[in-house]
Amino acid sequence: MLAFPTRFPPPEVATKVGVSLGIGLLVGIEREWSNKDLGARTFALTALLGAVAALLGPTIAAVAFIGVFLIVIFANLRSLLVDRSLETTTSAALLVIFVLGALAGQGHIFTPVAAAILMMMLLAWKKELHQFAGGLQPTEIRSAVLLGLLALVVYPILPNRFIDPWSLINLRQDWILVIAIAGIGFLNYVLLKVYGTRGLSLSGFLAGFVNSSAAAVELSKPFSADGAGSDIALGALLLAIVAMFARNLIILALFAPSAAPAALGPLLIMAVVTLFFVRCVNSRKHEAVPEIHLESPVSLKRVLSFAALFIAIQVIANLGARYLGRAGFFGVSFLGGLASSASTSAAAANMVAHGQLQAKLAGEGVVLASIASAFVNLPVVYRAGKNASLTRKLAAFTFALLAIGVAALLFQEFYWGL
Repeated sequence: MLAFPTRFPPPEVATKVGVSLGIGLLVGIEREWSNKDLGARTFALTALLGAVAALLGPTIAAVAFIGVFLIVIFANLRSLLVDRSLETTTSAALLVIFVLGALAGQGHIFTPVAAAILMMMLLAWKKELHQFAGGLQPTEIRSAVLLGLLALVVYPILPNRFIDPWSLINLRQDWILVIAIAGIGFLNYVLLKVYGTRGLSLSGFLAGFVNSSAAAVELSKPFSADGAGSDIALGALLLAIVAMFARNLIILALFAPSAAPAALGPLLIMAVVTLFFVRCVNSRKHEAVPEIHLESPVSLKRVLSFAALFIAIQVIANLGARYLGRAGFFGVSFLGGLASSASTSAAAANMVAHGQLQAKLAGEGVVLASIASAFVNLPVVYRAGKNASLTRKLAAFTFALLAIGVAALLFQEFYWGL
């Protein structure tokens, strides 16, 4: 009976080989679609070479890497002779896939798989990344640098304790939420920049993630005061509301998972009803409309304003819950939603994380803040577009949404026992 060396147990080797082949094919197929000389087979074999070389030892791995490097050199020489161009991106991808294959050979799973997926996304998004990079403004570059500064420089120096005698403000814990929400806003701002030309509906949804009130302003501007185009804008505005619901639920789920179920039902019901209205609106024929533009959500002024508002809402909500009970917290949540539903959601989540608020109350407060935020759009839309038809339709829907949300909360409170 054959005995396999203990250094190469078949189940483990099979896993390593499978992972290496999988990531090689994943990236290689994308290169094949892009009509590159080095395609699926080359990338799969290179990843497999990395895995086998890693199994045999560092000396063999180094020799194999030199071999891959020679392949890169010959491929670029051929490209220079035929097309007078260098395959720098494909060459870099081939070297990376060898290293990822070697990691798989060493027994790593998450790192090579995650890196291969990210690499394939970077390769596939060539057009979008070129478009985004070409349209970058100095303010947007400063926003990215500022976000890194807030996360890597400011956060570590903040005290990790309550700085007041009433245990209301912990600057380091609060700053985590400020960074996270600024990061979510900036990520969706980048997606808006990349995909904002693909239709008003997608733009409205992405803009709602960044700032639903600012999105309402931009969505209302292109349409005339005589009512023309109101159905087009209405659909996009409703999608911005859905995005706002989703963003607030994500904030709650990230920082207070136990509170998310209490908010999930009402927000989901309101989102489904909203999407039904959007489908009805979008089923009608309408003309093309201009894309929308938002400012970067990350600037020193915006971040400090958000942080101040977030802390203020958290303090007031905490005091309201302590001294006025449920009614006090719900009142602060609704009023806070008029100012910023993201700040209110973050404050509720933070209070749950610190044991200062029941998870169920936090979830219901986020629902009320989300409804209040939808109401803010009414005067914003009217002032920005002076479109009475759009304002009337949006007002009717918003009041209907209020009734649905409150009914869902009451049903959940008295019949589900959440």
